[in-house]
Amino acid sequence: MTAHLVERPKVAARPDPGSCPVIETTRLTLRPHRLSDADAVAQSLGDYQISRMLARVPVPYHRQDALDWLMRQTAGLGRDWTLAITTGDAVHIGCVGIEFMHGQWHLGYWLNRFYWGRGYASEAAHAAIERFFRRMPDTVLHSGVFADNAGSLKLQKKLGFEITGCAQVYALARNGMVSHIETRITAADLRRP
Repeated sequence: MTAHLVERPKVAARPDPGSCPVIETTRLTLRPHRLSDADAVAQSLGDYQISRMLARVPVPYHRQDALDWLMRQTAGLGRDWTLAITTGDAVHIGCVGIEFMHGQWHLGYWLNRFYWGRGYASEAAHAAIERFFRRMPDTVLHSGVFADNAGSLKLQKKLGFEITGCAQVYALARNGMVSHIETRITAADLRRP
């Protein structure tokens, strides 16, 4: 009797940008999150002006929600980058993340409302994207914004993102579907803010 071996289809290996880095900019330090960031994360995401612009943040948002999220971020499972945005005095003011979802790399970010309008979000996003593209130069990075988030769309355009379409996305904080402008960028398109 001859045994027949059945070949399994090969699954493409997930591209790997390496471990989450520490990045210094002129005014900021981007670093991996710590459990001690829970209070700052809860304070920021407990603000509906922030959480309403994010797809996966519940309302209300409590310290335990932040701890649950931080446990996953600090567990060291996977190669997504979730960087705390901190000021020169080490105050946690936001997050910029690059994660692999649905076969593509995606950029997301948020900033505590009291730090809006100072260029911190574009400085942090640019630094994270630039480092990511140094490690993954041939990758297309996807992102997007809710249609009523003009400030975030302006930030992305300033960095070189191009609009690729529009979709409906469920926003947990809004408990409903929201128009989402989809964007993308390549290493060649990245511009300094």
